[in-house]
Amino acid sequence: MFKGKINQRKVAPFLFLAPGVLLFLTYVVFPVFQSMNISLYDWDGLGEKTFIGFANYVELWDDEAFWTSFKNNIIWLVLYMLAVPMGLFVALFLNQTVFGIRLVKSLFFFPFVISQVVVGLVFGWFYDPSFGLLSLILESVGLDPIPVLSDERYVTYGIIVAGLWPQTAYCMILFLTGLNAVDPEQIEAGRLDNAKGWKMLWYVVLPQLKPATFIAVVVTVIGALRSFDLVAIMTQGGPWGSSRVLAYYMYEKAFSEYGFRMGYGAAIAVVLFLIMMIYITGFLTKMYRDERGL
Repeated sequence: MFKGKINQRKVAPFLFLAPGVLLFLTYVVFPVFQSMNISLYDWDGLGEKTFIGFANYVELWDDEAFWTSFKNNIIWLVLYMLAVPMGLFVALFLNQTVFGIRLVKSLFFFPFVISQVVVGLVFGWFYDPSFGLLSLILESVGLDPIPVLSDERYVTYGIIVAGLWPQTAYCMILFLTGLNAVDPEQIEAGRLDNAKGWKMLWYVVLPQLKPATFIAVVVTVIGALRSFDLVAIMTQGGPWGSSRVLAYYMYEKAFSEYGFRMGYGAAIAVVLFLIMMIYITGFLTKMYRDERGL
């Protein structure tokens, strides 16, 4: 009887995890390998597949539009990481017990709950050189309006700023949750050791926020690499393809009027997946070494 209960306790976690693991394998892991397989074929999505090996990847190497998209994704990855420290500092500001702080929290939370399409439209109006708020601000200080979304020099950065708005709110929520789990005894011990300000944050608070930081970094990296919605809504890859990212270029090649090249689109998706894996693996390695003190 007692032995049976022990066995049930050992088996129960696997039974609870099984549906989630099955769905993850079906809708995440299997499509990844399926995309890798499709990238080795010339296929329009309907007709017969023609095996061409690594020809799609060779073509990518000489594709100027691919390298523009690749460069923009690297810019997205670097600048999008600003959402993590910004979300942390907003969370630290909101983690107070003062009158009206719940209303302030809801205002900061608002960008996260609205659709990316709405964010794209709002910032499209904000950047409009004719009647947008940005042009009015520039004119008020004697500067000429800047056509952000129609200038190759600024367009990618303008879209990234739009994306940082909801992403910072998401990171803020993660850090607020983490701050609720901070051990007050460690905070008190830090105060007794005369730790204040940055020292308290760096040596006492941040080590306890590592789980929240890990999740924030991972979701931010994924958000930067799948930056499709804002590009599609705000510029559709323009002007002249200068704001394309890999996710949008994959869509253009696989599903748009550019020819339904499923194999070529899958090759772009594989490259995107590898970038994400390299970035996240590097971060995990750093976290592991920090934990082990290496």
